[in-house]
Amino acid sequence: MRRLSPAFFAAFALALSTSHGAAQTAADMARFVPAARRITAAALADSLPHRRLAALVDGFGHRLSGSASLEQAIDWVLAEMQRDGFANVRGEPVMVPHWVRGSESATLVSPREAPLHMLGLGGSVGTNADGVTADVIVVHSFDELERRKAEAAGKIVLFNTPFPRDSEPFAGYGVAVQYRGSGATAAAKAGAVAMLLRSVATYSMQSPHTGGLRYDATVTKIPAAALSIEDAEMLDRMQARGEKVRVTLKMSAQTLPDAPSRNIVAELRGRELPDEVVVIGGHIDSWDVGQGAMDDAAGSVAAWEAVKLLKRLGITPRRTVRVVLFTNEENGLRGGTGYRDAHRSELAKHFAAIESDNGIFAPRGFRFQGTKSAARRAALLAPLTRIAGAPKVAPGDGEADVGPIIEEGVPGFALDVDGSKYFWYHHSSADMLNAVSDADLRRCVAAMAVLAYALAEMPGTLR
Repeated sequence: MRRLSPAFFAAFALALSTSHGAAQTAADMARFVPAARRITAAALADSLPHRRLAALVDGFGHRLSGSASLEQAIDWVLAEMQRDGFANVRGEPVMVPHWVRGSESATLVSPREAPLHMLGLGGSVGTNADGVTADVIVVHSFDELERRKAEAAGKIVLFNTPFPRDSEPFAGYGVAVQYRGSGATAAAKAGAVAMLLRSVATYSMQSPHTGGLRYDATVTKIPAAALSIEDAEMLDRMQARGEKVRVTLKMSAQTLPDAPSRNIVAELRGRELPDEVVVIGGHIDSWDVGQGAMDDAAGSVAAWEAVKLLKRLGITPRRTVRVVLFTNEENGLRGGTGYRDAHRSELAKHFAAIESDNGIFAPRGFRFQGTKSAARRAALLAPLTRIAGAPKVAPGDGEADVGPIIEEGVPGFALDVDGSKYFWYHHSSADMLNAVSDADLRRCVAAMAVLAYALAEMPGTLR
């Protein structure tokens, strides 16, 4: 917990009193700061969140939409929340996509025989039982594919496009991920029979990374899979030497009818304004490789434990704090849109929404989405989150699950963390419990609990 000087507190009180007059005064400072210190100290001393995360991911493994493991995990969380003493614990029904990976493999046939490290992309169609065997054309951009499309007909297109080296990881992801999302359609338009992709990752130890794709309904759907960075680079070098690169791709992937699932909802009811709501959450589903520990079981547990911490400390804020663990973020966003639709009539009384879905690493602060005037008010929360070691509250991108209600006018906060290692683990078999440190989880719980408390107590509005 950080020790702040009397001068800091005086400056904070002045900022509060002069920024919005009588609506938020120096007296608010005196109420918020001791609680923020107390919350932070308790969070940093608490090992239960990491133990609870371990029980979740070790007990149920991956939680892909439509899977039995997801629904069993949801049952377990609901039962645990009941034992925690939350109010209005419930699963709110949502229908979700049900894609099944099945068996899959990629094999280098020429210039030598060797297995390749691959993962089918979520939502991909499968191959027939014999698979697809074809020569490979390696390209590095959509523009290069367009220039060489006459060569692509009847072949497997491999996009070997790395993260931009000069970008912050999440900005670089926005560039690299477009090949995962649209590569299969672009390759099909050029007459390709399958698409391979250099994994969207910043680091690899022969670890392919999956993720969703988007098909264009007007174009033939072709199978699509990610290769490890090392294998993609190897095929690229082979082509550059003029060698004939030939691969067999086998995938039994299929999409089944939509399946029933649930958003997990639980509440700490407000003492004065119980109908006004601060949402805090993450997404409970994951891809079907690894444990989905970092993405996003840890974010879900951090949100859950942040509110449990307030309850354990006997803190009942003015507004209701509602934990929402969304289903189906990874391959459909049905949880986020389902929550919006189920609560549309209440959204005017949603004060704010907080989500953690950037992994649990050292917290840096929060990104805010809302109006310019709201952003100025939100920035005044930074001295409080600084107590919890997360000093930044500034405009930036929000998170996916709360995106649908942010679009309806609900102010949104995203936990911002050190993302330098996030894409080491993202959507891969390496997303296991050891990707999440106990110390970082405690700090993220502290930051989220302090922000949730401050928002639930904050006078006025953020709209």
